[in-house]
Amino acid sequence: MPKENEKEKKSKSFILRIDVDTMDAIEKWASDEFRSVNGQILYLLDQALKKNHRLPKNKKSDM
Repeated sequence: MPKENEKEKKSKSFILRIDVDTMDAIEKWASDEFRSVNGQILYLLDQALKKNHRLPKNKKSDM
């Protein structure tokens, strides 16, 4: 059985199709905030999930 930290660090990969203008905007925003594009997308998704109360209760304290 995996340890608690190992469970938390698991992630899934998937392909995301995104239009050029949106990708350019995300790349610029990520650069402005010293994040990778992947990090910026994860940050945006996390903020949207928190705002809409869609995260599990134990995840809300992260970030």
